[in-house]
Amino acid sequence: MLYLFDIDGTLVDTGGAGMTALNEATREVFGHEGPELDLAGSTDLGIIANIHAHFEIEPTQERIDAYFEIYHARLEWNLAHGGFPGRVFDGVPEILSELANRPGATVGLLTGNTAGGAARKMRHYGLAAHFPFGAYGCDHADRNLLGPVALERAAAHAGRKFTAAETLVIGDTPKDIACAHAIGARCLAVSTGRFSAEELKIHGADHVVESLDQALAWI
Repeated sequence: MLYLFDIDGTLVDTGGAGMTALNEATREVFGHEGPELDLAGSTDLGIIANIHAHFEIEPTQERIDAYFEIYHARLEWNLAHGGFPGRVFDGVPEILSELANRPGATVGLLTGNTAGGAARKMRHYGLAAHFPFGAYGCDHADRNLLGPVALERAAAHAGRKFTAAETLVIGDTPKDIACAHAIGARCLAVSTGRFSAEELKIHGADHVVESLDQALAWI
């Protein structure tokens, strides 16, 4: 069985360290405040494209790389020294430990974060060892295109392919649900982000819990 986890709102809450890093990078690169950001379920590539569009600047690969370099540096500093009240959500260590000890379970990330941003967050919160691969928000701007990337990398890691029926996406937003269903997988939705359990049910989650400590028995 393949388990693909979102990060923000699902595994951890950075307490604003990520949003602040994006805003700091925008000010440094463009010299002004950018547009209001909606991070829930978004990919970092999509966010950066919107920021460039706001300033009417073409988002070339060189500009994107330069922006992400600044963002990653600010994110790492904010996590380590910024005093943001971040935390790992209830049930996360337990569910990851359970899956690590379960024969046949393969665990990875399916996140809108860049690979660099995901690595920094997972290292800071002590979760990096659980996620040897992932699909990231620097692979595609469209989150629904990340599922096939995750399946391909899971197969390379595990040495076998996974079917949609063998795949469970765990996330906290309607975009996580849509991403799961785009590859025919099921979605376990958790209401530790900004969406309520009722909203996640309305958007078609296959199972909804209020926190991941309630998901152990179901998983």
